[in-house]
Amino acid sequence: MQCNLQLQEIIDDNFIKSQAAIASPDWDIAEYESSLLVIRPKSVCLNLEALTCFEVVEHQFHPFGVTFKNAIALQPSNPAYPPRSGTIVLMAAPKSGWLEATFLQPIARFCCYVTSSQRTIMSAYDSQGMLIDQVTTQPNLAGSDSSTPPNTQLQINAPNISRITFYAFDGQLTLDDLSFEC
Repeated sequence: MQCNLQLQEIIDDNFIKSQAAIASPDWDIAEYESSLLVIRPKSVCLNLEALTCFEVVEHQFHPFGVTFKNAIALQPSNPAYPPRSGTIVLMAAPKSGWLEATFLQPIARFCCYVTSSQRTIMSAYDSQGMLIDQVTTQPNLAGSDSSTPPNTQLQINAPNISRITFYAFDGQLTLDDLSFEC
């Protein structure tokens, strides 16, 4: 398993205001020094560009506190699913229209950009499996007559999020620029 952590600090008047980790699956875990104190950053942004096309995405970001089910990395060849940034997105596969992210420790905010062929529901659950919140977007393929643009931002702010699911009613969906905060 591979991972990489880059910290970006925003400094204002000699104080660190916030720290965000850019999580990439490109650092050999054997290089991890177990005697080092690990400080989890408050914010994590997933670097999908470090994934390879058609790579099954499950545990690559586990060191940063998140695992996935039913996800692959993809460079969309269909212009209806444009990436928001870079060239790689996550796509729900092999089962169409469903993707899940599970967090090792509860988070308080999750954000991503969704493009989908069907109405998509993003749901947040606590560690007991109870629904905390959900948001919905309409179909938003590029080049369609949808009033919702592709790469629509979906965000949930709520304490104790342990799992996020996406459901697109057997449609296709892609995710880009995923981030979360403790």
